[in-house]
Amino acid sequence: MNPAAPAHGIAGQRWRNGRLVWRPADAINTSEYEVSVCLEDSTPKAFVEQHHYSGSYPAARFRTLLHHGSELVGTAVFSHPPSEKVLGKLPCERLEGVELGRLVLLPSVKGNGETWFLARSFELLRANGFRVLLSHSDPVPRKNIDGKLVLPGHVGQIYQATNAVYAGRTKPTLHVLKPDGTIFSPRNMTKIRRAERGHKRAIDELIEIGAIAPTARDLSTRDARRAWMWREIMRTCRRLDHGGNHRYVWAIDKRLRRDVAAMATGAKYPKQIDEAE
Repeated sequence: MNPAAPAHGIAGQRWRNGRLVWRPADAINTSEYEVSVCLEDSTPKAFVEQHHYSGSYPAARFRTLLHHGSELVGTAVFSHPPSEKVLGKLPCERLEGVELGRLVLLPSVKGNGETWFLARSFELLRANGFRVLLSHSDPVPRKNIDGKLVLPGHVGQIYQATNAVYAGRTKPTLHVLKPDGTIFSPRNMTKIRRAERGHKRAIDELIEIGAIAPTARDLSTRDARRAWMWREIMRTCRRLDHGGNHRYVWAIDKRLRRDVAAMATGAKYPKQIDEAE
């Protein structure tokens, strides 16, 4: 178990206003909660951006909400993964697969609330034509520039509790960490290099953390943009060699259980996070 977690009982990871809170292993009274489909982005986006440590919202395709009475206490955002190749590896048509991009519950939701909320969300996914779900857990702790832990790292205990198939780790990669410990995404780097749609916003993201604004010459060619980007990344960010995320897969369509099971690596569920940076 993550050493940052409470010593007694399995704990749930919760978020409030970007801060991590551990919830002890108490039981949820399901009659007090309601799970529903959300057909728009504004509600879950505002919730995720307020409470999740990253402050970012993925490319949502399906969303579920968890209410306790009239209070919104959680959301699950099922999204399109950054790489199309990910969906191509699933045993279903490409758009029948989806990724669990965000799962955010407030500290008030009791310890086993995540597994119950996920189970209800899986039912809603199935009813809406989704057949396979994947998700990733990041086992590498991250700190901000001041040394404060902002992401404790997790091995996917909740996914394991829902009997997900463990499909190994993604490829090791280099992460670029901003001063607050969040990642300057590889997709943003690509946008800057190629001057793709959204590259100005990606440039502004670097400027906001102290990068020197590019000149017209810096933006004149792909090589110039790349040189400016890495010069400013080296000035404002830190590099983290990351061993890869843990990958989990579920057969939402029970007829695909055998095909999803074939994605298993044969390795046991991971139990330890990686060494801190």
